[in-house]
Amino acid sequence: MLVERMLPLAREKLVTIGDDAPLIEAAKLLDRKEANLVVVCDSDGMMVGVIAKTDIVRQVSRCQGYGGTAAVSTVMTRDIALCRPHDFLKDVWSTMKARGLKHIPVINHDSRPVGLLIARDVLGVLLEVVRGRRTVCTMMFPGGSSAGGRHEARRARHG
Repeated sequence: MLVERMLPLAREKLVTIGDDAPLIEAAKLLDRKEANLVVVCDSDGMMVGVIAKTDIVRQVSRCQGYGGTAAVSTVMTRDIALCRPHDFLKDVWSTMKARGLKHIPVINHDSRPVGLLIARDVLGVLLEVVRGRRTVCTMMFPGGSSAGGRHEARRARHG
């Protein structure tokens, strides 16, 4: 299954901000319940980083009398794991799992963000696929689709 299958949901989750925007604007976006990560774009709309609540908290903890006027680009994370619509969803999940990511931006061929995948949503879709395969196997091979069923059949034949 490809990432593009999840694009409608990923588009709903995408929140972007310009790299020259003040940090307080990113904080306001992240304060919304549905915003988990803000994708930072340059003036051409290309993704240049991401900013999460932890980035803002880290910045605030370093400053006294913080006013939120620093540019988003000074605080954002630049080393970004990302994916593209034609990537396999299982590979994206492996990357997310290996790097401990809860979110991963989806970009198009021009490096413009087109969505944001959330780990919970990716895992849900992958589990649906696995359940669907098990159902097909059970329908095609009743009683023999599980490893336990195969072992029991072998034991019965060989005593």
